[in-house]
Amino acid sequence: MTTPPFLIAPNPDDPRLTRAVEGVDHEGKPVSARVVMERPLTIFLNSQEIVTAMTIGDYPEYLALGFLLNQGMLKRDDEVTGIDFDEELETVVVRTARATDYEEKLKKKTRTSGCAVGTVFGDMMEGLEGLTLPAAELRTSWLYKLSRAINTAPSLYLAAGAIHGTVLCRQDRPLVYMEDVGRHNAVDKIAGWMFAEGEQGADKILYTTGRLTSEMVIKCAQMGIPVLASRSGFTAWGVEIARQVGLTLIGRMRGRRFLCLSGAERIVWDAGPEAGEEEDPRLMRKGARGAD
Repeated sequence: MTTPPFLIAPNPDDPRLTRAVEGVDHEGKPVSARVVMERPLTIFLNSQEIVTAMTIGDYPEYLALGFLLNQGMLKRDDEVTGIDFDEELETVVVRTARATDYEEKLKKKTRTSGCAVGTVFGDMMEGLEGLTLPAAELRTSWLYKLSRAINTAPSLYLAAGAIHGTVLCRQDRPLVYMEDVGRHNAVDKIAGWMFAEGEQGADKILYTTGRLTSEMVIKCAQMGIPVLASRSGFTAWGVEIARQVGLTLIGRMRGRRFLCLSGAERIVWDAGPEAGEEEDPRLMRKGARGAD
């Protein structure tokens, strides 16, 4: 059966996202390489400036919505009255019916381990107290099929490297694939899309190419998604938080192998490693995808 197309997929041919740079290779020969663009985006909530993020520049509205949601500054039941993006000023303003003021929260800033300078405001564990993630099912056959579909899809990573991807999935179908210079940005774009479309996380899987850090686990839990999977590895705090909130955490998912360090009770072992495929040689040439 053919996998249905992504609802949103990377567009490596978008001229706004990469540009050619001239250089020389290891033998001193002239080469032209495609490199990813990054540009600042300043996010406002109503009249208050919240943060300036470095991003590739696509889907700024989703990025702004998702960032504010994952920071607890935008509530799930908030009425968003407008989102205004100004490409020339590199700003996006999210407007809500509810009056907002996060001056005190903005004073408490944490630089995260994310690339491209990840930042969270306030208590990183805020909003996780009493959180219960849904009792979902995860089939190993889904993992193998998702890995194959995602890692062979056209992407900025395969075209230019130096970028992270995050994919929202349902069972064995990848739905929305976002990329950015910071994995936290890619996740925020997914969160913003879910909010805008009214999508719930209970029946979803979140796949990321980056490390499974505390920030990634917290964002996934806040989105109500019970399963987080990655090609990359874990941090100890990421594993600890995943166990606290009951999130299934799967890392080192490459070819026919993966490692689960939290929430293994959700796994249905309906396909063995022989159902997977050997590592895509394009990824092996580029090294560990998403490592930063």
